[in-house]
Amino acid sequence: MKKISILGSTGSIGTQTLDIIAHDPDHYTVVGLSAGANVDLIIEQANRFKPSIVSLASKSDADAARPHMPAGTKVVFGEEGLIEVAAGVDANVVVTAIMGSRGLPATLAAIDAGRTIGLANKETLVTAGHIVMERARQRGVSIFPIDSEHSAIFQCLNGEDRKSIKQITLTASGGSFRDRTREELEGVTVAEALNHPNWSMGAKITIDSATMVNKGLEVIEAKWLFDVTYDQIDVIIHPESIIHSYVEFSDHSVIAQLGMPDMRVPIQYALSYPERNATPTNRLNLAQIGRLNFREMDFDRYPCLRLAFSCGRMGESAPSVFNAANEVAVARFLKGEITFLDIERILETVVERHEVSAINDLQMIAEVDAWARQLAESV
Repeated sequence: MKKISILGSTGSIGTQTLDIIAHDPDHYTVVGLSAGANVDLIIEQANRFKPSIVSLASKSDADAARPHMPAGTKVVFGEEGLIEVAAGVDANVVVTAIMGSRGLPATLAAIDAGRTIGLANKETLVTAGHIVMERARQRGVSIFPIDSEHSAIFQCLNGEDRKSIKQITLTASGGSFRDRTREELEGVTVAEALNHPNWSMGAKITIDSATMVNKGLEVIEAKWLFDVTYDQIDVIIHPESIIHSYVEFSDHSVIAQLGMPDMRVPIQYALSYPERNATPTNRLNLAQIGRLNFREMDFDRYPCLRLAFSCGRMGESAPSVFNAANEVAVARFLKGEITFLDIERILETVVERHEVSAINDLQMIAEVDAWARQLAESV
């Protein structure tokens, strides 16, 4: 029986993690949940799974939820509450599914407490990959990726000598506008951008998929997870999202991981590793699908991906600035303040104005993050 804490239990990854747990109660139990301001849903989750602790974003939300919690469930709030859910309970695995850079302190706290990490938060490694991976190495903590692409690569590398990696290729669906030209992106609506053809995800990650920022963050994440160079990472568009990623080795052999586009598979693998347990998902029938398609990545069509590679290669503070500016730009687009194409213009402006500097701790990351957000709000 594995004890699971979930940071971000009311989001897309969090709810699918709970679905996996509900389908396999003999293997998993929930000990901690955290949410933002979705009081109604976390009340429902807490009464179903009976965790020992629940955290919400604010004191008012925590006060509103407390009377409706099951007996024995402690209710906390804020960053301290998030850290308590991550490190203050006896969890075997902490699933970090909070969107954005605010999940970083709690993830580090979980690592310090010796918890295995199920990582669904790209920004943790994008903003502080060097800090997180070194801390995990020092504490002897395993980090299992939950992103479908990184889970695929992790599975392809099982039993392989990492020194024999020639190239890692991340597959990309192409997002909501994959069949549109740049000219056809003028004036697209929020509703259109949120209509992803393959995956059911949260609003922010769906917009990131359309701009290809999401893939850019995954490129930076892959560099840290698998200890490769950016020259060893490639991206290819694969509209069906059946091949989740693949690895080419020094002998030119290629190993790929395939499956239906369902996030519950990589979630389950991160929870159950090294075992493979049954999932409530559909089987892959290649004969029924009939055909898989691939397209070379067009960096002119997706300039945000090119910018992500550039920031990754610059290193130091550049990825943090890229990530923070994107979070602000996407939020502004979702609120109707800017157009879809303004997202990439804001990113380019903020990165261009930034003087790259070394970052060695969370305080320095916070300062760079705040600078980028302030500029992204004003552009």
